[in-house]
Amino acid sequence: MNNNAAAGLEGAGLTPPISRNVRATLSAALDAVGLATSSAGTISAADRALLGLPKAERVCFVLVDGLGAHNLAARSGHVPTLRAWTQTEPLTTVAPSTTAAAITAVGTGEAPGATAMMSYALRSPASGRSFSLISWNDPGLDPVSWQRMPTLFEQLGSTADACRLIQPASFVNSGLTLCALRGAKALVADSIDERIDAAAAALRTQCRAVYLYWEELDHAGHRHGWTSEQWTIQLEALDSAMAALARRLPSGTLIVLTADHGMVDVAERMDVADYPELQRDVDLVSGEERLLHLYTREPGAVAARWREALGQRSMVLLRDDAIATGIFGEVHAEARAVMGDVLVIQHGDFSIMDSRGRDPHRSLMRGVHGSLTAEEMLVPLITEVV
Repeated sequence: MNNNAAAGLEGAGLTPPISRNVRATLSAALDAVGLATSSAGTISAADRALLGLPKAERVCFVLVDGLGAHNLAARSGHVPTLRAWTQTEPLTTVAPSTTAAAITAVGTGEAPGATAMMSYALRSPASGRSFSLISWNDPGLDPVSWQRMPTLFEQLGSTADACRLIQPASFVNSGLTLCALRGAKALVADSIDERIDAAAAALRTQCRAVYLYWEELDHAGHRHGWTSEQWTIQLEALDSAMAALARRLPSGTLIVLTADHGMVDVAERMDVADYPELQRDVDLVSGEERLLHLYTREPGAVAARWREALGQRSMVLLRDDAIATGIFGEVHAEARAVMGDVLVIQHGDFSIMDSRGRDPHRSLMRGVHGSLTAEEMLVPLITEVV
């Protein structure tokens, strides 16, 4: 990252990605059990050394959706199991701090600029409309053609037979799974107990590495906010489940737990539908509330109007200026082509939505993410050898 650009982001209270990044976590975990790969211009052994992971006979990699380091620290009294395990300095996630971008970074070892997973939603080249990179709700787009970088599992070739994904049924061969984790066999496990059973059974047989996804915390945060009782209940359930997992795994297994992003609760939300000056010359508003992608044929004029309207609540950047900050890593042509012409990055706990075309019966999210605040960008790295 350009030092001046990084200083500008940090001076605005934002936290740009650093080398101790979530993109290195699965690479390092696989290397710990002798499954070597390379990504982002480095080898997996260097990723493992960077993160300080020991060698092990087996590894259980746990990706907790929505568990920010700040969120965890604020509720540390509710997690006796995780508190007793080894916690390093927090990692940064990728920019944007969102699931599609981060999980693909984990699965490929590459930043979003290389994978074109630049947001929760982007403009579809097929339909011209906004589509979700989570639900992959555009049948005209092929996930494998969109995300062309090889996954870590694909790099392993036939050795990936020693790896398993523990996923809900709806995630198996989904668009996001194909983008991020293709190349490994999936084991379907929906409930908490089923996931623990599947991970333990796999690692007691022929498997050396298991990828275990945990979604409940993120769902509670979006619906109720991370400061809610409901979020804390899910955090306690996660902690209990990790204790049960540790008891079930075979001796010599390394558990590596991390997250894709943190979360902030919205204090102020602006609706683009209420501001005609923000709609002017904007063909499409996409992205997510905390980091919008605006598609326009008049980027300079649009950026100027949005800066005037938003003031200090947001950072408004032209596409090339956003790329020049380095927050997305090296941006390949495919990623540049799908980005918005103007990017709007929210500060603090401010959020921007566009209710035009939105289902009026759909509830607004209380907890959100996607921007570059420390609350969203910093994620834990927690390990334990059982």
